[in-house]
Amino acid sequence: MRFSSQHFAILGAGRSGLGAARLARLHGAEVTIFDEGDKAKPVEDFKCVLGQSARDLVVKPGEFQQVIISPGLDEHWPLPKKFTDAGVPLVGETEFAFHLTDMTMAAITGTNGKSTCTELIATLFNGCGMKSLPCGNHGVSLSEVVASGVRYDVLALEISSFQLETIRDFRARASLWLNFAPDHLDRYPDMESYFAAKARVFENVTADDVAIVRAGESVSSGAAQRWTFSAYGAEAGYTYSSGSFYHLGEEIGSASGLKLRGKHNMENVLAALMTGRVFGLQFSSMLKAMESYEPPRHRCELVRTLRDREYINDSKATNLHALEACLRSQERPIVLIAGGKDKELDYTPLRAELNGQVRAMVLIGEIAPQLQRTFGDLLPCQCATDMADAVRLATEVSQLGDAVILSPGTSSFDMYTGYAQRGDVFRDAVNALN
Repeated sequence: MRFSSQHFAILGAGRSGLGAARLARLHGAEVTIFDEGDKAKPVEDFKCVLGQSARDLVVKPGEFQQVIISPGLDEHWPLPKKFTDAGVPLVGETEFAFHLTDMTMAAITGTNGKSTCTELIATLFNGCGMKSLPCGNHGVSLSEVVASGVRYDVLALEISSFQLETIRDFRARASLWLNFAPDHLDRYPDMESYFAAKARVFENVTADDVAIVRAGESVSSGAAQRWTFSAYGAEAGYTYSSGSFYHLGEEIGSASGLKLRGKHNMENVLAALMTGRVFGLQFSSMLKAMESYEPPRHRCELVRTLRDREYINDSKATNLHALEACLRSQERPIVLIAGGKDKELDYTPLRAELNGQVRAMVLIGEIAPQLQRTFGDLLPCQCATDMADAVRLATEVSQLGDAVILSPGTSSFDMYTGYAQRGDVFRDAVNALN
């Protein structure tokens, strides 16, 4: 029993914390879970200190041999500092689990697309006869996987900046950097700090490892071999263009059998293919395996193709950044359904993103009149009474080969309970077309 006679403090009663608690106890440690949340509930079979009791905690030197922190907590916050100020060594949940397994990993980080890429990697490995699981920041935590005792050939580990903050020795056979964009300023003082946290994914790599990096990204990949990809015309080892994937200019397969849409998703496919190549898989087998992958709902989700028009549900685009990413990812001319709750945002920067590819706009929600004033001089804009009316109007103005896309660019609470209901209503309206 590796941790026999030791007392561990687990910070956070969520999935990562509970996984770490079970793993620590599996190796002989006595465990206490701490969570400052007033809604945190006691966990069966574990000693718990919750709510105000956790906030009032006084840690005595020597009381704990290790504190394991969940990624949702900053190590500089008051609760973790109570332990470190008392001399208790702190380790992140991912780092803790990493030291208790020898399973091979592919680590996926980036501001956008991590979950899709992680799922694609697990799908292609499983489809090619190698046992894999999407885990980490996506689904089950690494501690849960290790505690289960189930062996996998390759773990597809989504890893966030929060998890990377507390690594010491963590490394993966393949480390993926999908992209970087401003985010999480509620956690970090500036973009440089956020970037530095994510870049730690390459901190411990060796010359035997591979760094898979989007072309044009300025991040250093350390000692690893650097492989690059792009679906946007940048010079790279792996590329996508006009429906096909290429390696060093030679076609390696077609996207025609995939259910994913958009150049941003083609970059996810490229990154997944490259990960498979690290482990010797063949392009044709990997692409065949990925044909079974169903993309996440409400994020550039292909609902239907009708009379050579693609109807795409991007209801999860609740801000301008997500809407802009959707527009940049498309290859077809677009009829855009946008709008929703008025969050008093400035939509004028979107004018530059329309770029002639958006043929017309159909506007919904309380912000529709404002959007019509903002974009009406650039292209045809109509206001719809509801989603069914929006789909009808968008279909009428669309042409053969167009994509009719719901990508609202704002939240849905003026009309719906959330983006999921909004996307479901769009899907129903599209499927009702005949």
